[in-house]
Amino acid sequence: MGERSFAEDVKQLGYGEGQVLRGEGILAITKALLQSGVSYVGGYPGAPISHLLDVLADANDSLLRPLGIYFELSGSEAAAAALLGASINYPIRGAVTWKSVVGTNVASDALSHVASAGVLGGALVVIGEDYGEGASILQERTHSAALKSSVPLLDPRNTLQSFARFVEEGFGLSEACNEPVLFSIRIRACHMRGTLACRDNVRPAISMRSPLEAPSFSLERINLPPFTYAMEAKKFEQRLPAARRYILERGLNEHRRGTESHLGIVMQGGLWNTTVRGLHLLGLADVRGRSAVPMLILNAIHPLVPEELLEFLRGKTRVLVVEEGMPNYIERDLKALAHDAKLDVEIQGKEVFSPHGEYVPALVIGGLRKFLVSANPTAQSVTAIEDRYAALTAHRDLVRAALPEPVSKRPPSFCTGCPERPVFSAMKVLRTQEPAVGDTHVAADIGCHTFSTQAPFNVGNSVLGYGMGLASSSAVAPLFGKRVMSVMGDGGFWHNGLTNGVANAMYNRQDSVLVILDNFYTSATGQHHNPSTGTNARNEPTGMTIPQALRGVGVSWIRTVDSYDIAKMIGTLREALTTRVKGLKVVIARGECQLERQRRIRPLTRTRLSEGRTVVQPRFGVDPEVCTGDHSCMRLNGCPSLTLRESPDPLREDPIAHVDETCVGCGVCGEVAHAAVLCPSFYQVRVIANPGWWTRAVDRLRRAVIGALAPA
Repeated sequence: MGERSFAEDVKQLGYGEGQVLRGEGILAITKALLQSGVSYVGGYPGAPISHLLDVLADANDSLLRPLGIYFELSGSEAAAAALLGASINYPIRGAVTWKSVVGTNVASDALSHVASAGVLGGALVVIGEDYGEGASILQERTHSAALKSSVPLLDPRNTLQSFARFVEEGFGLSEACNEPVLFSIRIRACHMRGTLACRDNVRPAISMRSPLEAPSFSLERINLPPFTYAMEAKKFEQRLPAARRYILERGLNEHRRGTESHLGIVMQGGLWNTTVRGLHLLGLADVRGRSAVPMLILNAIHPLVPEELLEFLRGKTRVLVVEEGMPNYIERDLKALAHDAKLDVEIQGKEVFSPHGEYVPALVIGGLRKFLVSANPTAQSVTAIEDRYAALTAHRDLVRAALPEPVSKRPPSFCTGCPERPVFSAMKVLRTQEPAVGDTHVAADIGCHTFSTQAPFNVGNSVLGYGMGLASSSAVAPLFGKRVMSVMGDGGFWHNGLTNGVANAMYNRQDSVLVILDNFYTSATGQHHNPSTGTNARNEPTGMTIPQALRGVGVSWIRTVDSYDIAKMIGTLREALTTRVKGLKVVIARGECQLERQRRIRPLTRTRLSEGRTVVQPRFGVDPEVCTGDHSCMRLNGCPSLTLRESPDPLREDPIAHVDETCVGCGVCGEVAHAAVLCPSFYQVRVIANPGWWTRAVDRLRRAVIGALAPA
C-alpha cells in the first residue's frame, strides 16, 4: 500500500522504554498513538499525512492486530470522522487523520455531530496542513473549523519529542473537556527527521481482543432537539472552560522569558522553529533557541486562555504576533483582551508580515527585522540588526542581475507513461479534428487528472472538489447546446462521485458524458488502495468494481476502453457525444498507474537479469531522418520522455523530437501522433537482455540478410 514501504520504520514502533526512535515526524506521531492506548485508528489519505496511514498499514499485522487495535483506510474523510462515534458512548480512545482543508470540509458534518454530542473516550484528529509553497490544494487553514465547532486545536512545536507529547496530551485534553481534539501538523514537519525517546506501547483496555460486553445508550447524546440546545450550553459552560483549565494546568503553552522585558512575541507552536531561527540570524537568539525577546509559544491555539495571555502582555510596550493564515484570530483576540484590560501595549502582526501566504523563513525574517528595528531592543543595536539583514539578503541583487525576467512557472504534469495522458490526448485530438463534436465543456476533478488543465492539453473548465466533476456539470449540461463531458478518477468515484455525481445525474436525468479514469489506485495521494484495487489496506479482497456500482444506480450505457488505445478512445468518445441514446453515458478508461506498475515490474526485472534470464523491454524512438519538427507528439501528448534535439538535416532549421532514456515503452507518443494522422517518424524496438540461442541465431540471420541487401 502507498508509494513507500515503511517496513523498516515499523520495527521502531515496537520500541519500549529507554530506546530511541529515529525517523520522520509522522513516525513519532504513530508511535505516540500506540503509547496512548488507542483502540481504533483510521483516516483518508492526502498530503501530508498519507504516510501516517502507510505506516499503520505496514504495522497492522505486526503491531496493531496483536494489540487488538482496529485499523481501516476509510472510504472518505466523512467516514473517518464518523469512526469517532465509537468514543461518544464508550471510554474508547481513537484517532483519525485526513488532509486539510478539503478533508475537513468533507468531514465537517460528522465532526460537528461528534463535537456536539461530546466524547467519553479521547478522540484525536491528526490534520495534515497542506498550505503554502508546498501545497497541492486550497489555501485555507483548520483554525476556522475549530472555532466553528468549538473543539480544541493543537499546533505543537516542530520536534519529534513535542509531537509525541502533544499526541498524548491531546487524548488527555479530549477526555478532560469531552470534545474531540484537532492536532495540526504542517507539510514540512511531517517529513522532518529527528529522534524520540520511546515509552512502552499500551494495550488498550477495550479492543478487538477485549471487546465491549454490552451496549451503552443515552438519549441525551443523540443530536436532536431539545438535547442539542443542552449540548450547545455544555460546550461553552463546561467543555471549553475545562479545556482552558487543562491547557493551563498542564502547561501546554510555553512562556520563554528574555532580557527584553518590554517586548514580546506570541506565536503558533508550529512557527516556533522558523521564528527562533530568524531571531538567531538577526542576533537576538542563540542556536539552542534561547531568545532575548520573551516568547509565548501557543501549542494550543484554541481555546486561548485569557489569563495566560494577559499575564504575558502586562508590562510590555510592543508585542508581535506570528500567526499564519487569515483571518488573524489570535491577533484579534490579543488586541481585544488588551483593550478590555486597558493595557498600554502596541500589538502588531499581519501588517508586519503578510496577510496571506505561508510564513517561510524569508518572510518571517523580514517581518522580525521590521518589528525589531522599530522596537529598538537593547540586546542588539538597530545598526547591527540592519547589517545582519543586509548580509542575509545581499544575494537578491545578484539574482535580479542574473535573472532580469522572472523564471517561467513550471506547472505539474503527468508522469512518464501515465495511462491518463492518452485519454486527454484523445480529447484534444477529437476537439482539434472534429470541433463540432469534441469542442465542448469539460468539468474536471481532483486527482492526477487535474493536470489535464495544464499544457499541452488545456482540457477542463472547472474543478469543484473530489468526485464532484459530474455534479459540477449538472447546470451546464442542459444550457450548453450540446453534450458536455465530465472527468473523475476511480479514487474520486469511490470517495464522492458515485453518490453526489452519478446518482445525482441519474436522479435528475442528466444527458451528458462521464469519463472515469480507472488506474486501480488513489494515485494522487500516493497509490493508496481503493475498491478498484481489488483489496483493502489490510490486503483483504473486496470484490467491488466500477461497472457493478454504475449498473446498481441504473446506468446502462457503459463502455470500457484500454487507456492506451487512443484510436478506440476517440471513437468511443465520439459515440458517447453523438449517440441518440439519452441519459448518462459512462466511458471507463482502464490502465494501471504507471508509477505503481514500475514499482512492481522493476524489482522483478532486476531479479531476472541477475539470474541471467531473458528480459525483453520495448522502447520507442524517433527517426531523425523522417521527423520534420512538427512536434505534434508534444503538442498532443507532452510526455516528459519527449525532448528536442538539433536536426541532422542542415536544410531543416526546426529541432526534431527525441525520446530519452526515461521512456517506459507505453507507446503513447507514437500512438497519439498516428491517431492525429500527422507523424510517421516513430518506431518501436525491443531491447533484449540475456538473449537465448534462438534469438541470437535469428539476429545473425537478420544481420546477414540486411548486409547482403544493403552493402556498404
